[in-house]
Amino acid sequence: MVPAVVPGRDEATAVRPERKPRVRKHKAATVERQEDGVYRAGFACFVGRPNAGKSTLTNAIIGQKIAITSNKPQTTRHVIRGILHRADSQLVLVDTPGLHRPRTLLGERLNDLVREVWSEVDVIGVCFPADEPVGRGDRFISAEVSALKAKVIAVVTKVDLVDPATLAQRLLAVAELYDFAEIIPVSAVSGHQVENLIDAMVRHMPESPQLYPDDVLTDEPEQVLIGELIREAALEGVRDELPHSIAVIVEEMLVEGNLTRIFADIYVERDSQKSIVIGTRGARLKEVGSRSRVEIEQLLGKKVYLDLHVRVAKEWQRDPKQLRKLGF
Repeated sequence: MVPAVVPGRDEATAVRPERKPRVRKHKAATVERQEDGVYRAGFACFVGRPNAGKSTLTNAIIGQKIAITSNKPQTTRHVIRGILHRADSQLVLVDTPGLHRPRTLLGERLNDLVREVWSEVDVIGVCFPADEPVGRGDRFISAEVSALKAKVIAVVTKVDLVDPATLAQRLLAVAELYDFAEIIPVSAVSGHQVENLIDAMVRHMPESPQLYPDDVLTDEPEQVLIGELIREAALEGVRDELPHSIAVIVEEMLVEGNLTRIFADIYVERDSQKSIVIGTRGARLKEVGSRSRVEIEQLLGKKVYLDLHVRVAKEWQRDPKQLRKLGF
């Protein structure tokens, strides 16, 4: 095993990270209810086929990175809640995996997770990437959400990647799929119409008191967010089939003043995959550590010492015992 950073476990007392959720706080979050308006609060999620831009859009709305993104499909594996505080509303965005045809037990469990979230939210935004034609997957998902109680909005994403004529064709094709409450073209990258999308989602939220305190940005446990940031870094530059075999567990977090020492294991399914992640003389693993450490330091607001090891859990995506160990 090649560590990304030389470990120093004897320099501090090891402490297992908490397993209960801990909130991440947003210092700028304030809520001032309008005097004559209705305060609305509720849950929403974006759905769509893999790589439709759901996580990128979630991060753009919340204003901070809470969900990892990648050009690889099926990147998201955990349900992560991000909370947007506005003067007249509170929008809780639930980032979910993309619905897909499962080939493993992990895939089946992720699909079950998606459908469970669908049944509980108030608003669903179905994402259709503007740079790809409407296909069977889009039609399947539109039919799936049609039986739900939630209000359904169509969100045509990545509009910055197409010309106006192509966008017009996509909008017409989307309109033919289902009687959506609204159809909104957006770009999470440029910010085009993101505020309009937020307004639309809030309009369909129920009248409700606040669901979370003013300063809470996400209720995801810190160690899960850290593990996801490491996995995001590990996804870059590997072969197409490898991302689905990568999982990350944060084993220990040691707080020493303004320094946090993090010890994490990257799991793959085969020895050949382990060699890919480590790279020649450990170069690739060190790159993963350097890239993810920058993101983790932004998340925690302090310096981070990161120690990564790569381990093999054979066929973990199909093994119920291994899936439980890895948090699925």
